[in-house]
Amino acid sequence: MFLISHRFSTVRMADKILVIEAGEVVEEGNHEELLQAGGKYAKLFYLQAAGYQ
Repeated sequence: MFLISHRFSTVRMADKILVIEAGEVVEEGNHEELLQAGGKYAKLFYLQAAGYQ
């Protein structure tokens, strides 16, 4: 299955997440791996999470 979403609550359960920027895959991993990497995915995740607090 292939899923495109801007909601991290949907994406975080995926086995593999690809972060695409300007047509290029810039990050790849599961939710925990991408948070630990501290890259674009983590930045956007925490930004979205702050909106719910």
